[in-house]
Amino acid sequence: MNANKSEPGRAAMEVAQGTPSARGALAGLSLAVLLSSLGTSIANVALPDLAQAFAASFQQVQWVVLAYLLAITILVVSVGRLGDIVGRRRLLLGGIVLFAAASVLSGLASTLWLLIAARALQGLGAAIMLALAMALVGETVPKERTGSAMGLLGTMSAIGTALGPTLGGMLIAGFGWPAIFLINLPLGAITLFFAYRYLPGDSHAAKANRAGFDTAGTLLLVVTLMAYALAVTTGRGSFGALNIALLLAAVAGLGLFVRAETKAAAPLIRLAMFRNPVLAAGFAMSALVTTVVMATLVVGPFYLSGALGLDAAGVGLVMSSGPLVAALTGVPAGRSVDRFGAQCMSIVGLVGMVFGSTLLAMLPTRFGIPGYVVPLVVVTAGYALFQAANNTAVMTTIGPEQRGLAGGMLNLSRNLGLITGASVMGAVFAFGAGASEITAARPGDLAIGMRITFAVAAALIVVALIIAAGARRSTSRNGELAACAAGGDSSRA
Repeated sequence: MNANKSEPGRAAMEVAQGTPSARGALAGLSLAVLLSSLGTSIANVALPDLAQAFAASFQQVQWVVLAYLLAITILVVSVGRLGDIVGRRRLLLGGIVLFAAASVLSGLASTLWLLIAARALQGLGAAIMLALAMALVGETVPKERTGSAMGLLGTMSAIGTALGPTLGGMLIAGFGWPAIFLINLPLGAITLFFAYRYLPGDSHAAKANRAGFDTAGTLLLVVTLMAYALAVTTGRGSFGALNIALLLAAVAGLGLFVRAETKAAAPLIRLAMFRNPVLAAGFAMSALVTTVVMATLVVGPFYLSGALGLDAAGVGLVMSSGPLVAALTGVPAGRSVDRFGAQCMSIVGLVGMVFGSTLLAMLPTRFGIPGYVVPLVVVTAGYALFQAANNTAVMTTIGPEQRGLAGGMLNLSRNLGLITGASVMGAVFAFGAGASEITAARPGDLAIGMRITFAVAAALIVVALIIAAGARRSTSRNGELAACAAGGDSSRA
């Protein structure tokens, strides 16, 4: 009995000291992030096959991707908070099992709507893994190595995004579309092994707080986020009466949620946390930055094929340079954060993104493919650095009892940026090109749309820089940028 009680403490001590348990725990968390990102990117390549297999339209099969993304977006905060209450390790293990089981259901689905429902369940599992993997970093690595760990998670996310289309294409060609989902069963088993074997046990404090889950607030937040997500995705960027009604419903839902949280005994989100300038700025900047990143994924294929004349293989090769750079720079970016400080590296990453976005607005029309790839590399490298720094700043600022919630909020802000970028930046591109149907636009018009889109993108990153500067002035860590210039982080002194 005593040995069992001491196991969580022993495991926590081992991971803090960098033993094999620490590496095994970090491997489990990294694989969880990899699975979640792979679940998003691997399904896109199967949409034509799914349309044929189920005799469905493109708009219908799009829900195979959308259901997954929506489930993550609307549930990631709630499951993060639930992990704080019932135990993060316990809930993470359940999320891995749910993800693998839903993947099997997806592969065996006999109708399109059963597949969409299974994908929504898979998205719930992914939301659990994303929120709690980030939260558990604080329990598996020492604080001075948090940046490196966050960089590793960013690398695994980028690898999953880059690997998805290639792996999916190979599996579909060899075994058919169900294989892209069934592959998650062995991958999930490996992830479950590492997480179960090496993650430290949950503290008894988590068990004592089970009654603190805010059910009313959770339901209001889910409805609000669902309304917003549908508002910006329905109609693919063209706002009609339904979009406006959904957006108004989201605004009303947000007001009700804020009111409910001020009265709740144990609120889902403590609104006072937004008075912390590091947290508030971190969430806002994450949404802005991922809006710009999504613009490269949405606008890029249309410009590369329509203006530069690349075929599907060429577009895929050029587009893969972004995730590849993110995968290569994630860990070095994390180490830079550990050495120079999170606030300093956040600003450096944002400056890089402004520079890259400005180049994307100018160079592709003059230099063709190299003029697109070089700025994309700059944007992606800047994003990798910003992401590692921003995640580190947020997760080291929040108290241990709210890390699950903070991880959920970071992923929520990221996903809101992704779906907003897909809709709003796509609409900006269409407006700039002067065409309601992008596929029919002329190369010159696409070039104009490209310039306008990334001029707007650069402006959004400038807003993020202003927020970062404001947050720095509001904190007491005024020596950090001086330490950056001096070559180290003053917080270690």
